[in-house]
Amino acid sequence: MARRCELTGKGVMTGNNVSHAVNRTRRRFLPNLLNVSLISDALGRTVRLRITAHALRSVEHRGGLDEFLVKAADDELSPNALALKKEVRAALAA
Repeated sequence: MARRCELTGKGVMTGNNVSHAVNRTRRRFLPNLLNVSLISDALGRTVRLRITAHALRSVEHRGGLDEFLVKAADDELSPNALALKKEVRAALAA
């Protein structure tokens, strides 16, 4: 399973460990991924996603999962989230 947020697309970053003697060794910065169940008001059900803690805060700030998906860019979303966005738009249009 890829270490990538399904909503924001944030993934693994690379960098250096730098010692006191300024020796540099490569390292990886892993995103803080969480398995969460978010409630979709438009669909009337819960949705399980693997997202970062930052994305969870963004969802709450924007007013819920439905509002976040409607405003989100398609290139950041995972295929699972894109399908969910399509369902939400159809439910909101009806």
